[in-house]
Amino acid sequence: MKTFCGRANPTTGAMEWLEEDENYDYHQEIARSRYADMLHDKDRNTKYYQGIRAAVSRVKERGEKAIVLDIGTGTGLLSMMAASAGADFCYAIEVFKPMANAAVKIVEKNGFRDKIKVINKHSTEVTVGPDGDMQCRANILVTELFDTELIGEGALPTYEHAHKYLVQEGCEAVPHRATVYVQLVESKRMWSWSKLFPVHVEAEDGEKIIVSPSEMENCPGVPSVCDIQLNQMPSSDFTVLSDVVTMFSVDFSKPVRSAPTYYRVQLEPVKSGKAQIVLSWWDIDMDPSGMINCTMAPYWVKPTAAFQWRDHWMQCVYFLPNEEPVLQGEKVYLTACRDEYSVWYKLQKDRGEEEKKSDVRVESPVCRCQAHLLWNRPRFGQLNDQNRTHQYIQSLMKVLKTDSVCLCISDGSLLPVLAHYLGAKQVFTLENSAVSCSVMEKFFKANHLEDKIKIIEARPELLTSSHLEDKKISVLVGEPFFTTSLLPWHNLYFWYARTAVTSHLTSNVTVLPQSASLHMMIVEFQDLWRIRSPCGTCEGFDVRTMDDMIKNSLNFRESKEAEPHPLWEYPCKSLSDPQEVLTFDFRKTVPQHCLSTEGSIKLLRKGKSHGAVLWMEYHLAADISVSTGLMQISNEKGNCEWNPHCKQAVYFFSSVIESETLSDLSSAVTYAINFDTKTGDIAMDFKLL
Repeated sequence: MKTFCGRANPTTGAMEWLEEDENYDYHQEIARSRYADMLHDKDRNTKYYQGIRAAVSRVKERGEKAIVLDIGTGTGLLSMMAASAGADFCYAIEVFKPMANAAVKIVEKNGFRDKIKVINKHSTEVTVGPDGDMQCRANILVTELFDTELIGEGALPTYEHAHKYLVQEGCEAVPHRATVYVQLVESKRMWSWSKLFPVHVEAEDGEKIIVSPSEMENCPGVPSVCDIQLNQMPSSDFTVLSDVVTMFSVDFSKPVRSAPTYYRVQLEPVKSGKAQIVLSWWDIDMDPSGMINCTMAPYWVKPTAAFQWRDHWMQCVYFLPNEEPVLQGEKVYLTACRDEYSVWYKLQKDRGEEEKKSDVRVESPVCRCQAHLLWNRPRFGQLNDQNRTHQYIQSLMKVLKTDSVCLCISDGSLLPVLAHYLGAKQVFTLENSAVSCSVMEKFFKANHLEDKIKIIEARPELLTSSHLEDKKISVLVGEPFFTTSLLPWHNLYFWYARTAVTSHLTSNVTVLPQSASLHMMIVEFQDLWRIRSPCGTCEGFDVRTMDDMIKNSLNFRESKEAEPHPLWEYPCKSLSDPQEVLTFDFRKTVPQHCLSTEGSIKLLRKGKSHGAVLWMEYHLAADISVSTGLMQISNEKGNCEWNPHCKQAVYFFSSVIESETLSDLSSAVTYAINFDTKTGDIAMDFKLL
């Protein structure tokens, strides 16, 4: 059996389906899973354990046998907690086969073989009865089926089915209930992830303003949740407009309904402002009394609480369809709508007629302008970054002449508009997809430029002279930005595109950016290392089988790979200076041979070398560069500030994955980096000295 995996090909800028070994999918799933992160989540684990002990005691006090159903058991951890708390029997359900196999081993290793039965099925397939998977219905329901949005992993339909078919009426549930909280805020920074602000351009003939099409202004965007580490958002980046209020809660010990519905609360703004964003998080009570509580509340809500870092549950940012001015003390109504898997919000000034529950249409938001399909939220932030735009304007002013014929190669970029306003004689833009063509068309129309800039929907290698009206290109520009890029160097697709269109360029063509460079730095992470670090024992249970499984999966590819992370959300300190390791000259075509380099990088600060961070810098024109990674090292402690609109590449050293004791004594790190021009991939290897 073969598995097909979608992967961006940096040499073609396209998604390609690669045939992989049948185990590849499993390995990717396990290597990139959040299992390690959950096992490191001490707060979650101790509270689950307390809740499970209490539930088993309540059942025993009634003189009943404690029969536990654990849905989505993963490592089997919660079932082992129940068994050691005195449960008579546990049914542990896990749909993912490699995980179920690991759970069987872990359960056996910890001596619970007679108490726990692992069932490798979806819970909705489980049968009950003398010949069934379960002998009888359970009277304790234990699950951990939650994501940052609470219901995104299908918790509601799973609970609904379990109550109907798998557990007794009046069962105990751990957690007992979940509560979702919201807070209304104004935030130019977060709002810039969903709407495009006007762009001001100082041209020879006065100021020009690039506006977005009206259907984009009024578009509700996409329904997928925006989950972030809100604890890394400084309080100066948002203004609180309301107190925190309870939006809704779910009691898991009673039958649960997953059918679409809505909840409405009245809010009294504590400050006047523009309501743009609903911030949201949840907590779970492990017991009916609410004494054992596990919360995702951000720092400004529970400033005294000891914070538990976790990456599997964060906080949500919801964008209102439009910004609504609110006045301090003037009540407004916030409605949360949900379907089985997602939540979205709307704000109203008045309650409207008392609507009957059945009359409210619960329809999830759909992007009608297509821009939210083309650009993800960090991309919106990037397009709204005035400093960045200004650097491109400065560079274009240096290179454009009155007779310049300009070709832009990037996905859905504003560069063609900038080039036109800054005096290029003619501008063409090469768009890779029907969606980007459609979005750019609307953009040019909204700015009355539809007859000034020509959109070409073609792959670079299929560009013909007739597309370009028999003209030669004297200025080739790119940000570069491509929607298929996952790692920083995938945007080097621009170089491959530049190589493909060579025959259409003048002999003295100006290419902007003229070159790019790959940079790296050795860092110590405050917390991110936990997602790849083995656990050993968790609450007294041996989970090394899981550690080994993750390690095998990380090593499944001969060479380990770097992975993308938005480092503004994950604090780290630099242990070395940043170092330029490779350069790519866009003035020349892509060479046939590989580009490789090796060397060593000195460690200047004491700390644990968790890994290397890599990013690209683009050299637009003389003295003007943009970085997709490090913006600055902000103090002598080595704290780093990262470009918030891009993901950086993180390569975890094997010492993190092997959980070796990291010494603070390493003096340098040697590296070998190889850019394969045939595949567009970068392979790397590091050693701590």
